Amino acid sequence: MPARLRKLIGLFGILGFMTLYIVAAIAVGEHIPDHWAAQVAFYGVVGLLWGVPLFPLIAWMNRGR
Repeated sequence: MPARLRKLIGLFGILGFMTLYIVAAIAVGEHIPDHWAAQVAFYGVVGLLWGVPLFPLIAWMNRGR
């Protein structure tokens, strides 16, 4: 598969994943208590974890022949 096609497929995969991830984070975040520490902890963890599921996709996109 050509590199450009892999990157195009990966682009749409990342955009789709991020859309679902953001919607899910907002939905769960609405149930977090109003205390500032709970919100900082939740959004801090959610803000850091979005990249972990994308590592295999990014590695696949950058794989050479």
